[in-house]
Amino acid sequence: MSAVLKPLPTAHLAVNPAPQRKDWFDAPAPRPTVEAERRHRQETLAVAFRLFAQQGFDYGLAGHITARDPEWEDHFWVNPLGVHFSQIKVSDLLLVNSAGEIVIGQGPLNRAAFAIHAALHETRPDIVAAAHTHSTYGKAWAALGRKLDALTQDSCIFYEDHALFDDFTGVVLETDEGFRIGKALGTQKAVILQNHGILTAGPSVEAAAWWYIALENACQAQLLAEAAGTPKPIPHEIAQRTHSQIGGPGGAQFAFKSLFDIIVREQPEVLQ
Repeated sequence: MSAVLKPLPTAHLAVNPAPQRKDWFDAPAPRPTVEAERRHRQETLAVAFRLFAQQGFDYGLAGHITARDPEWEDHFWVNPLGVHFSQIKVSDLLLVNSAGEIVIGQGPLNRAAFAIHAALHETRPDIVAAAHTHSTYGKAWAALGRKLDALTQDSCIFYEDHALFDDFTGVVLETDEGFRIGKALGTQKAVILQNHGILTAGPSVEAAAWWYIALENACQAQLLAEAAGTPKPIPHEIAQRTHSQIGGPGGAQFAFKSLFDIIVREQPEVLQ
């Protein structure tokens, strides 16, 4: 004979509401000192390069991620030209001022990195970091001269939040083109550089780096979908709502941290 379950006495039932928790997508608390913030940005930047190498975003000499210095805000940290992403350590990073002079570190400096990023950091004071490489799917999509559609939940991160820069004039070596890229970017998180590639920018190194990975993935997904048939875009209202749910920098920081922890555990020398 099976036992009959009796209801628990009401005294055993919880009467207090569940404690309020920090939202999963809330941004982490800021570091307590400017020195701690600088070290955090340097470590995150170095790890981002290692991660980009794993993702295959390491074609040739093209590619750079920058992080604004938290104290000297017209200076930024960047990778030296010619050091492979997979080998970059914190001690390899260069601190560059607004005139393109190396203040800390051993060069050489990638001129295109300075031309693009100096203008972005000057144009957008809210930008802490920006990322640009010649990744395969980003280049392929950029050749079409179009913005992305909202085809998947993940691509909604960029719904009405990315731009198209359609004025390719060759290798970016002058800051005036960097300013024009910044103007095209506007207040958004990403820009497709026609016939060139993709670029992301954000209020943290984590956000800019994760959004780059996500944008490359969105380019790949749309290229595959269009090759297979006629994709069905997500309706405007749903795409907008999804963007509001997953498009913020807090979620990007947590997504990046899960990858950061793996790199640091497997390649601890990155923090040297």
